Amino acid sequence: MTADAELLARRQAALAPGYQLFYDDPVHLVRGSGVWVEDAEGARLLDCYNNVPSVGHGHPRVVSALTTQAQRLNTHTRYLHETVVDLAERLGALLPGDLGVCFFVCTGTEANDLAVEIARVVTGRQGVVVSEHSYHGNSALVRLLSTDGYPAADRPPWLGVVEPPNTYRGPIRGADAGAPYADLVRVELERMAAREHAPAAWLVDTSWDSNGVLIAPDDYVERSARTVRGAGGLVIADEVQAGYCRLGVNFWGHENYRLVPDIVTLGKPMGAGHPVGAVVTTPAIAAAFAEQRSYFNTFGGNPVSAAVALAVLDVIEDEALLAHCADVGDHLGGGLLRLAERHDVIGNVQGSGLFWGLDLVTDRTTRDPIAYADARRLVTDCRQGGVLVGLTGRYSNVLKIRPPLVFERAHADHLLGVLDAALASFEPRGGGVGRTPGAEW
Repeated sequence: MTADAELLARRQAALAPGYQLFYDDPVHLVRGSGVWVEDAEGARLLDCYNNVPSVGHGHPRVVSALTTQAQRLNTHTRYLHETVVDLAERLGALLPGDLGVCFFVCTGTEANDLAVEIARVVTGRQGVVVSEHSYHGNSALVRLLSTDGYPAADRPPWLGVVEPPNTYRGPIRGADAGAPYADLVRVELERMAAREHAPAAWLVDTSWDSNGVLIAPDDYVERSARTVRGAGGLVIADEVQAGYCRLGVNFWGHENYRLVPDIVTLGKPMGAGHPVGAVVTTPAIAAAFAEQRSYFNTFGGNPVSAAVALAVLDVIEDEALLAHCADVGDHLGGGLLRLAERHDVIGNVQGSGLFWGLDLVTDRTTRDPIAYADARRLVTDCRQGGVLVGLTGRYSNVLKIRPPLVFERAHADHLLGVLDAALASFEPRGGGVGRTPGAEW
């Protein structure tokens, strides 16, 4: 038995079955630096999937902040400490409107769970609207909001589900799709009312990651937000995926749509690998929540996490990563469009900045998605070429490209070369388009 096979056997015996691994032959990683990771055999792999180390694997400034503060003090927020206040003020300065009051948590799941609780307490309603095939986390509440992971028949009556604004694959297509898609929100609110539920919130990820990385029609978000607010609900922007420069145009995904949310949730990019998240809202909403509930998280906002999160913001500012992400994203997007001209299996190129999806099809006219098994095979071919990518979308047929923000043009060219070679020898074999819930990469 090889060392990797022995480790896999130990893992399968000691970890719950839900801890899924990528690839049939799993990658055994031992270290990472910048946009590169290295496996146990010393092979270097270009990481084009991982948004957790947002400013790169092992960034020295982030590591220094973590170790320095860990040596000095780590405790909870029941004592005065400058770092968590500095972080809250820094986030508030980056957000629009009155957003500036922070609750600190450890994960995006916790952030979304708390945000929905805040919306429910403040509005006195229970209803939440999300997109079809959404993913927002895995707590008992947030799992119900993540419609990609369980059958539609099991949805609670307070949950409203609307089609995402997919102008390539969705039911409404073309440049004027914004108003019709937004009207679906109005229709769903009427259906919720018939079930005797009113909206507490619309929870929206403005990258629509689990739907295949979408760019919504220009007026969709504004119209939908107006409809929800008109019905008495709040707007929660889930920035776990879209935030921190990821889409390349603005710092936050919601800024791309001129939206000023009522609540913003943050997660993985905040700590570049360290577990830290946040909920940011307005003074008025925070005060209304505090009249009825209190919130405390033992590790949320601890001095080490706050120091790490501040270091990440410093790196983004000092290395001008927003402009960098836009520049490299334009270069990468242009290269992906050129690949689509050569390879008919690419039905659509969608995304921006350093977040892209390639919707893979068996036929460009019918837009039928390739089988999940075929998509996995293509991802494996890229891995064998030294590049890590993922899958997403309702049919898990969308190749997901989401590297750290320090990704350079040269790295993009390397990715494009590997993708070109993999696609040149790729032929869909069929076998259905189904997938196991929660199986996306």
